[in-house]
Amino acid sequence: MTRDEIIKLERYLRKIFRLPVLEVKQRPRKEDSAEVFVGDEFIGVIFRDEEEGETAYQFQMAILDYDLKE
Repeated sequence: MTRDEIIKLERYLRKIFRLPVLEVKQRPRKEDSAEVFVGDEFIGVIFRDEEEGETAYQFQMAILDYDLKE
């Protein structure tokens, strides 16, 4: 992903989730995706999908069972 894409995605996700500490960072050796963090905690990956001239982004977040326990 380009730096411009990452900036736009970060701005969008911060607005949607109302989280000013959310960050989107480039992944080492990967050009089709970026990592998403809230503060220092990794929460997911955004994948870029290009098909028939259209670009879409998919956000994938795994929630582990032990994360739900209080």
